[in-house]
Formats: sequence, structure tokens, C-alpha cells
Amino acid sequence: MSHMAINPGMTAGCGNDFNRRVGKQTTAPWTAKVAPTKTKQEAIPHMKPSSGAHVGAKASVSHIMWQVMLAISPATAFGLLCFGWPALNLFVITVSSAIFFEAFCIRLSGRIAKPVIMDGSAVLTGWLLAMTLPPWAPWWIGVTGSGLAIILGKQVYGGLGQNLFNPAMLARVALLISFPIEMTTWANVSPLFFSHSPGLVESWHITFAGLENSDASTGATILGYIKTEFTQNHVLPEILKDYSAILNFIGWTRGSLGETSTLLLGLGGVWLIRQGVIQWHIPVSLLLTVTVLASVFHVMDSEHYVSPFLHLNSGAMMLVAFFIATDYVTSPNTKVGQLVFGAGCGLLIFVIRTWGAYPEGAGFAVLLMNAATPLIDHYIRPRIYGRDRKGKPLEIPKS
Repeated sequence: MSHMAINPGMTAGCGNDFNRRVGKQTTAPWTAKVAPTKTKQEAIPHMKPSSGAHVGAKASVSHIMWQVMLAISPATAFGLLCFGWPALNLFVITVSSAIFFEAFCIRLSGRIAKPVIMDGSAVLTGWLLAMTLPPWAPWWIGVTGSGLAIILGKQVYGGLGQNLFNPAMLARVALLISFPIEMTTWANVSPLFFSHSPGLVESWHITFAGLENSDASTGATILGYIKTEFTQNHVLPEILKDYSAILNFIGWTRGSLGETSTLLLGLGGVWLIRQGVIQWHIPVSLLLTVTVLASVFHVMDSEHYVSPFLHLNSGAMMLVAFFIATDYVTSPNTKVGQLVFGAGCGLLIFVIRTWGAYPEGAGFAVLLMNAATPLIDHYIRPRIYGRDRKGKPLEIPKS
């Protein structure tokens, strides 16, 4: 049976009888004119479609991470210069271990590791941890610290953006409590390529076998020395008679691998603020709180309370203020909350340094305030657009 093509002429000529039988109109359906319906936009001519009220951000996670690493690079390079090949060995081991543990955790969860590694978060975590370690610490300190930072400080919570505590500080404090001797053995300044500095082969022996004669090449940091001398009833003018504020400001002194240079860390932090990577609220409130407290107590008793300049110029103060406490994930969301957070960090640092058992309290202060961040965000909330601070809708005035 062949198929017959239907055309309007056939229907118009022979379809009248069929149409009369079924009682239909004689007009073919494809020739009938349908009245056009107005769309919603045509019915309301002033309404125009628009996109959502979103602002596109140019900075990605990896871009932010690499900017922070760029800002911290001068202080890192200076620390490697001051403490020589053993410090470089420890830095490479710590960062490499952080990358390994990150990849291991990602693969364990069934995901592809390369995109996660390329965002730079694992590199920055290992980098910041290495900055807080004694420069001649043994290799296993770097590996253990990286494992603690990545696994317990980050991946246990679900990965980047989910952690409650700063991973680098969590690892730093855990190492300090678990291995106090290794974490408080501070190398003397031994610059690269100097005659009295360890060479490449000797540095491998220091990193992987340990120091044979640590007394000849190590000493105390200024904060540790002050704390020890106070136990022997000495006063600050006597304790600080050989203290050089300029050398400490530059960073030519004993300390952690990347914490010694107040100058370079401060410049890096200011650059991050100018770039818009971090806000000024946490660094300023932290440093201002320490300055005010130290000034008050130093004026009251200058023989037993350290001056504000020495507080700002020693330990992990600048590293914490600009690079640790400003972590997006573990700090409050609002500007007022960030001011409270920074002030709390500064208060705890001063209290622990002044009356605590440890010479340095930066790590403990950051972790305690990290734990308080959800509470701060609960009581200090951002104002939602169209609502007041209490969350009630704003009244629109009638025109």
C-alpha cells in the first residue's frame, strides 16, 4: 500500500462531505488562524529579565595561596640564608611530606589528587609549618608535623575549608608538647657559604643523624633566655645588656626557620593587605593589643615586664599576625568579629609569654581563638541585605 501525500488542495476540494458528516468546520486546521497570546514580558512592557545579583571574583584558591607564598618568600629566603643547608633540608622535607600526605588522603577518599594538590593549599601548609620549626630539627620532625597538619588538622574535617583549627599551628603545638627537646633546640646563626657553617654533606648528617655537639652550635632564643633568667631572680636591665634590637629586627638571631625577621614578615604582611588578600582588622588588633598591654605593664615595672618593642620584635608575633591568624577558614567572618579575634590572640600571647610556662604563646593563642571563632560568629553576625542587625526586615517607607 503506497503512501499518499496530503495537500491543502485535496482537502479543500473533497473534504466538504467528510466535514459535514462529523460536524466540523470546513477550514483545515493548518490554515486556521490562532490568536496570538501575549507573553508575560509583553503584558508588562517595563519588566526586563536580569541576571542574579552576584559579583564574580577574579581570585581563585590557588591564586590566593601563591600570593601568600610570594609574600612569605623573602622571610623564608632570609631564614635559609641565616641557618644554612640544614634549614633548607628541613624545609624541603616538610613541604614534600605535606604534599605526600595530601595526595595520600585524597586518593584514599577515591578522588583524583592532582587538581587538589595544584591549588597550593598543601604546599602552603607545609611551608608555614616549616617556618615555625627549629631550623636544624631532625627530618622526622618535619615529616611528623606535616602528617599531623594535613591528616589531623585538615583532612579529618573534610579537607580545605572545613577545618576548625589552623593546621600548621595545630601541628606546631602538638610537636612542642610531644618532643620538647627537639622543638626547643635553637641553632646559632650559621649563614650559607660561611667558613664556620656546615657544608652540604655535614648538613645531611645533621638532618638525618642529629647534632653530635649541640652545645657548641645552639643556644636560647631571647624569649627563652628571659624566661630562664627570671627564674634566677635576674632583672631585665641585666638580662638584656647584650641584646641588639637592630639585629633582632632584621632577623639575625636564633629562632625558628622563618620567624626571625620582623622587617621582612611585616613588609610581606603589608603587601598582602594592599593586594586585598587579607584585611587589616586581625593584624592591627592583635599587634595593638600586645602593644597596649606591654606598655602598661612595662611602665608599671620595667625590671620584670618586657617592653612592647621586644614583644613585637621576637618570636612568632609577625608571622602569626599576618600569615596565621588571618586564615580565612579559622577566623571570624565579620570585621567586628575579626577585631575581637585579633584582640583575643594578642591578649593570650601576652598572658602566656608573661606568666605561662612556655616562652612563646602564639601557637596556643591561635588555637584557643580558633575554637572560639564559631562563638564569635554566632553573636557577631553580618547584616543581611534588607534586614537590620537583629535579622528583622527593614521597613520600606511608603511614597
